[in-house]
Amino acid sequence: MSPERYQRLKKILHQRQTDLTVCMEHVHKPQNFSAIVRTCDAVGVHNVHIVWDGKTFMRRGTSRGSHKWVKVERHTQFSDAHGQFKQQDMQVLVTHLSEDAVDFREIDYTKPTAIILGQEKYGASDEAIAKADKQIIIPMMGMVQSLNVSVAGALILYEAQRQRQNAGLYNKPTIPEQDFNELMFQNGYPDLYKHWQTKTLSLPEIGDDGEIIASKYWWQQMQLSSEAIASLNS
Repeated sequence: MSPERYQRLKKILHQRQTDLTVCMEHVHKPQNFSAIVRTCDAVGVHNVHIVWDGKTFMRRGTSRGSHKWVKVERHTQFSDAHGQFKQQDMQVLVTHLSEDAVDFREIDYTKPTAIILGQEKYGASDEAIAKADKQIIIPMMGMVQSLNVSVAGALILYEAQRQRQNAGLYNKPTIPEQDFNELMFQNGYPDLYKHWQTKTLSLPEIGDDGEIIASKYWWQQMQLSSEAIASLNS
């Protein structure tokens, strides 16, 4: 990895917003899932969540490529995702058309925030609506009552980005060092990273010029096959 690429990746990763996330509750269309994750990457969201009960098969390739920049965490039930958000002191917002809903632009997105996007046809579940701190809507002036879920997600996320940029939050790196190093390794040395995943070695450090910093033992082990390493450790 060249020093120039290292600096570019470093800038991107240091702008990641670890306290802003999206939770897709049973969003099942691959194009919507991919579009939402792509938008999350564009606005600097560090990780997203999906709620998927496993009863319906999610098509292979749905998240193809997205894992390179945005971590995707899967939950089988909404309560697990909600519990994680609350552990991080996040305000939980849900898109839902009701008399209690407020304009999405009235929300303070500089606070730790989780945005719940419901299923394409039926919207958010009753549980998600009940557990959310606030319901939000995107005002509509036409005949339709809602936008495509990926479009709605993009509008909300870019409002969050606008507020956070104005507050200077993109200038304050918050990404954990472990995540920073792994993403830098994964995207700076993709072939070597794939080989490393077959091993049981520690994650190497990446130097300021984009070089891998690792011991002689680490490099020796990287040259061995998984079978050879297993025989040495047995």
